[in-house]
Amino acid sequence: MEIKVNFLDKLRLEAKFDDFTVIADQPIRYKGDGSAPGPFDYFLASSALCAAYFVKLYCSTRNIPTENIRLSQNNIVDPENRYQQIFKIQVELPADISAKDREGILRSIDRCTVKKVVQAGPEFVIEEVENLDADAQALLTLKPAADASTYIVGKDLPLEQTIANMSEVLAGLGIKIEIASWRNIVPNVWSLHIRDAHSPMCFTNGKGATKESALASALGEYIERINCNHFYAGSFWGEDIANAAFVHYPNERWFKPGPKGAIPADILDDYCLDIYNPDEELSGTHLYDTNSGNMARGICALPFVRQSDDEVVYFPSNLVENLYGSNGMSAGNTLVEAQVQCLSEIFERAVKREIIEGEMALPDVPQEVLAKYPGILAGIKGLEEQGFPVLVKDASLGGVYPVMCVTLMNPRTGGVFASFGAHPSFEVALERSLTELLQGRSFEGLNDLPRPTFASEAVTEPNNFVEHFIDSSGVVSWRFFSAKADFDFVEWDFSGHGENSNADEAAALFGILKDMGKEAYMAVYEHFGATACRILVPGYSEIYPIEDLVWDNTNKALLFREDILNLHRLDDDALEALLDRLENNELDDYSDIATLIGVEFDENTDWGQLTVLELKLLINLALEQFEPAQELVQAFLQYNDNTVERGLFYQALNVVLEVLLDADLELDDYAVNFRRMFGDQRMDAVMGSVDGSVRFHGLTETSMKLEGLDRHARLIDSYKKLHAARAHTPPTE
Repeated sequence: MEIKVNFLDKLRLEAKFDDFTVIADQPIRYKGDGSAPGPFDYFLASSALCAAYFVKLYCSTRNIPTENIRLSQNNIVDPENRYQQIFKIQVELPADISAKDREGILRSIDRCTVKKVVQAGPEFVIEEVENLDADAQALLTLKPAADASTYIVGKDLPLEQTIANMSEVLAGLGIKIEIASWRNIVPNVWSLHIRDAHSPMCFTNGKGATKESALASALGEYIERINCNHFYAGSFWGEDIANAAFVHYPNERWFKPGPKGAIPADILDDYCLDIYNPDEELSGTHLYDTNSGNMARGICALPFVRQSDDEVVYFPSNLVENLYGSNGMSAGNTLVEAQVQCLSEIFERAVKREIIEGEMALPDVPQEVLAKYPGILAGIKGLEEQGFPVLVKDASLGGVYPVMCVTLMNPRTGGVFASFGAHPSFEVALERSLTELLQGRSFEGLNDLPRPTFASEAVTEPNNFVEHFIDSSGVVSWRFFSAKADFDFVEWDFSGHGENSNADEAAALFGILKDMGKEAYMAVYEHFGATACRILVPGYSEIYPIEDLVWDNTNKALLFREDILNLHRLDDDALEALLDRLENNELDDYSDIATLIGVEFDENTDWGQLTVLELKLLINLALEQFEPAQELVQAFLQYNDNTVERGLFYQALNVVLEVLLDADLELDDYAVNFRRMFGDQRMDAVMGSVDGSVRFHGLTETSMKLEGLDRHARLIDSYKKLHAARAHTPPTE
């Protein structure tokens, strides 16, 4: 994790990381002001807090109350060497906790991350650099040996060369990649989380049977996502980019909707229109670009090549963003390598959807077949030794698709996790199923799995598949576990052989789609010196419902973005109009404003936690419409998951509004005790909110220039690096 430090007044220091700011000072006896803990105090507190976190985690997963558990830490300093210290952590447990759980709680403290890092003895490297942001790959500590040459199935170059090439691409873009975490909780299953140190919202996860394969996976996913702009989907890219020569790619084209908003004739084709617009409800105005918000330019469309005849078809960027998420994106050492990964993902997710929504029962993989893959068996054994039964299933639906499934059961909670993987190689698909199961997860993380159900409506509900797509946390039917399988087991093999194996495999996967009567459309991206592609299969590879284009399109942001960012400068008429739109566009009151308008607010601010309901409440207050404001305050208090401070502000506001709206009550009669209850500062904010001197309490002023929004600025800085690189790439069709 990158922590940037700023020097403040006197001995005060400011450390900034992610969305947090920590202030440190020194005691007065050391010439400081004593205004904040010192750096060493934070260090001491971190181990105590980390120990308490693991206690809380242990107790939460076993429904053990923590109200009467007390924990403390003392550091005992050696009188002859102050750097030699003993950290004594003591826990006081209630009498009703069993002996087994007492032992478990003590063991949980032993897992404290701070403690383990200190015990291992971290290595410190202290150096001078010309530019803190220049050494873009300094944090990628896994450095494969230069003379090593490790090939794995599916890669056209050795892992070492693959990692070196991708690292060079990211370094060339000025993106500083840091490894935030590694996981290896069972043999031969590795995963890691990498992110942009400057813009942590840009992150990917990698998985594999070795450290190197997991890192290559994470870097490949990062490169595919910057090529396809996935990190920035749904976000406002700012007015500069909105008015630039191009917004997404140099080869994009812009089209104006026809009469009455008709879809322009030069976008999509008849095959796609039959799928995306079956009821003639979709119009061109539904397809305005969300990221630029530049409706005056029209519809931004991106070229994809139709695979059946190599014709170019233009797809609205809005449509791609709304329906496909990250599905069908890949990077590779070669185009055919990327295509195989892309198509494998598409089949994995489509077949998974068919199995889950169809409540199908899959055949078990026989033990004699599993015995061919001892590395995978070792990982499965590691899970079962921890008390998690594992089912290994053939998800090929009778040998038709290159898909496997590994399902984990958690007897402690009754939860299950069905993990799918796909690849032309049976072994690789099986390995991916297992590594996907544990990607970024600890054993504790397996306690949050949903329970299976016989309620078909819960399984077939569209959002359930979205949950499966995001992190495989959706619901699975009990019918999935029937011993009576709907298909026979097939030990399938779609893999190619020899020098052209990836090319053969890509052709075989495209052939499956052709046999199904599906068209595939592909865009290839090589702007950054790496090869990536995106493949769309209309009517098959969508993640979100096609009707979202009409009823839940991300470009609904364009109805609200400008007015919300200019909130403090709106007059009463503009506020009334905004309130009317908020109330009449079928928005979820508890959805957040950040997602609605595509702006990355700091999550720890009132903007970052602002919901549609709270914004309507604040607008009603500004308009002095106290009755609807009070109704919304009471709804907020009933379902509030905001901060304690924000909750207390609305508690105070609620009682003030009750008095103001009751003709028999006088505010002066209660003012003193309201202030004793809620404090002068909070009451000043409440009274200002009702008398008009305070507008939109807690929300700092900003505008379409996005001033003061550091988190969003870092995201756009990240995108501008890509935009600049593309500007120097000749446009292609």
